[in-house]
Amino acid sequence: MRIAFVGKGGSGKTTLSALFARHLARDGAPVLAIDGDINQHLAQALAPGEDTPVTPPPLGPRLHDIKTYLRGTNPRITSPESMIKTTPPGRGSRLLRLLGDDELHTRHVSRAGGVPLMVTGEFEESDLGVACYHSKLGAVELYLGHLVDGPGEYVVVDMTAGADAFASGLFTRFDLTFLVAEPTRKGVSVYRQYRDHAREFGIRVAVVGNKVTGEEDLLFLKEQVGDDLLTHLVHSDWVRAAEQGRAGPGGLDALEPQNHHALNVLREAVDARPRDWDRLHRHAVEFHLRNARAWADARTGEDLAAQVDPDFVPGPAALS
Repeated sequence: MRIAFVGKGGSGKTTLSALFARHLARDGAPVLAIDGDINQHLAQALAPGEDTPVTPPPLGPRLHDIKTYLRGTNPRITSPESMIKTTPPGRGSRLLRLLGDDELHTRHVSRAGGVPLMVTGEFEESDLGVACYHSKLGAVELYLGHLVDGPGEYVVVDMTAGADAFASGLFTRFDLTFLVAEPTRKGVSVYRQYRDHAREFGIRVAVVGNKVTGEEDLLFLKEQVGDDLLTHLVHSDWVRAAEQGRAGPGGLDALEPQNHHALNVLREAVDARPRDWDRLHRHAVEFHLRNARAWADARTGEDLAAQVDPDFVPGPAALS
């Protein structure tokens, strides 16, 4: 299952992404965490006891190589240069299994706090004024587009802050999106933007309240988001200590019981969400055609609608 964590900057979405990924890994589930935020802090959140946790080579600078690898022998893609971030897989494309023994995972995955991690890479000085961060996120979009993950496998992505994720079709690549909201008007403002955009595409958004300090905070969230409020986490002294480098013994087991319960609720919600391969592929094709018409045909000099393979069957069947 693919899970996105989104929210206003400072809402705690990176912290919750890390807690959820660690929660899954501790239970022995196959999980991959991906740092897709312009502020690359997920490695530190996964390994709060390490001053400089090891991060893998970032995806962004190797986008051309990633395209070459995923293109495989797909005859509809004439070159890596004509492959854009929305290009869907077709017959001949190289498909991936989660944490498989392939070139992409081998090169771009390392462990932080015991959790396999991929990173898009930071926004560098050479990017200023000439590129946007979504060019780096294109590698994540291509990765998810070519990933055939199975039941009980999890990809947890820490997304960019605010509603910026809607600047690409990446927001349609998830089975469930958790929107982290503080109990403030600013905290729920991003929820309304996400709700309205996601509704158009049938994207399930569940709100996770964070930093709740009492009944008034909880009532505020319920009034603002209604039935979309899935669960909430209370203010955590354990998280604060970990973020300050003062994490004591016990690891995640020392997390407050209420917050442990919230992580369990998140997993139950994910596990109850059926995978719809047809929907994922349909959205991939739709956004590819949108990008082709808007800018990519002119940039590449090709009709990129021809990259869509009408006979491609998404999901496990494609592996055979």
